[in-house]
Amino acid sequence: YRKAAEQGDVDAQYNLGDMYVVGDGVPQDFEEAVKWFRKAAEQGDADAQYNLGNMFRSGEGVLQDNKEAAKWYRKAAEQGDVDAQYNLGNMFRTGEGVLKDVVTAYTWYNIAVANGNLTAEEFKPLIEKKMTAEQIAEAEELFIEMVKKNPKLLNK
Repeated sequence: YRKAAEQGDVDAQYNLGDMYVVGDGVPQDFEEAVKWFRKAAEQGDADAQYNLGNMFRSGEGVLQDNKEAAKWYRKAAEQGDVDAQYNLGNMFRTGEGVLKDVVTAYTWYNIAVANGNLTAEEFKPLIEKKMTAEQIAEAEELFIEMVKKNPKLLNK
């Protein structure tokens, strides 16, 4: 994997990063994992983008940075990564790394639900109780607008 990763192979870069996360065939090294995930993520690999989001959110291998986590989650979410969509919804709900925005949070939960995320489906009614009818309508409109602009949001 290393030889292929060094030559720019995105799958090898992702796999090598994954190996460093768990210590499979190499010593566990989160900093090295971040290095390889970043290379794959910068080439558009959604799984690597999602993993970078997780690592920045938790501070594994990097300084903890919710703004950077949200950036990588958004890149993965825009490619249809359902877990990134759910996590991005959480970040907008709580204001972690982004401005707190219940409408945008609800919209990302809607997208995650449309892609089959059961946790988002459970969470959606809880956030809905804290929203006005106007905010819910705005979120529904935003959902339609976002999907129209980027059909990849729906990974089905």
